[in-house]
Amino acid sequence: MSDETRPSRTAAVIPAAGRGVRLGPGAPKALRALNGTPMLIHAVRAMAASRSVSLVVVVAPPDEASAAEVKTLLADHALPGGTPSGSWGRTDFVVVPGGETRQESVKLGLDALPPGIDVVLVHDAARPLVPVDTVDGVIEAVREGAPAVVPALLLADTVKQVEARTDGGPELVVATPERARLRAVQTPQGFDRATLVRAHETVTDNVTDDASMVEQLGEPVVVVPGHEEAFKVTRPLDLVLAEAVLARRRANDGF
Repeated sequence: MSDETRPSRTAAVIPAAGRGVRLGPGAPKALRALNGTPMLIHAVRAMAASRSVSLVVVVAPPDEASAAEVKTLLADHALPGGTPSGSWGRTDFVVVPGGETRQESVKLGLDALPPGIDVVLVHDAARPLVPVDTVDGVIEAVREGAPAVVPALLLADTVKQVEARTDGGPELVVATPERARLRAVQTPQGFDRATLVRAHETVTDNVTDDASMVEQLGEPVVVVPGHEEAFKVTRPLDLVLAEAVLARRRANDGF
């Protein structure tokens, strides 16, 4: 089968090695319970809900014991039709140990991808409630030719640029960016696989997201509509909001 006729396959990489100190003491952030189920499981299910995603690579904390724990967790929560050996129905999963930084962890996840994957999603485990329509929208934009795609929202608040201080004192405002030109970026971010691999081989600075690495290559990054439920669970109040979203889904959709 030629490259032109071979169907495009999509994999999702979920870095889940962070401690999540802002959520307070306890288990790593990705393993915190949300409606009785670890956030990581919600995030994997969100990726597997897309019919386009055939593989999910979960990047666990660096030690082998944590990777084994995550693998067991995924098997225990497998959806009907899956097997304990590594699949949830039509979507397979792989668990690999991560690195010391998010960038290292994503690179290790990329290294675990098999041949035949053309589109790669990178998704935060701390965004467990992203709707499948958002996931599909990112994938579609990559398949239509964009090398990098990010879902994003318009900003509701005015944003100020300041002279940052680390001592907690008042900070001087130096500019007010035009809000209409700003977006709050979410995940999953989607990429042409070759472009993302090249970014991780070329950009050595630790950056906050993979799209900015592609930007440093000089490649275009495009924005598609995000969703308000794809927020990042970072602080205790976010857990309360996430529980409320799940309760509404159960009431409305039987989720």
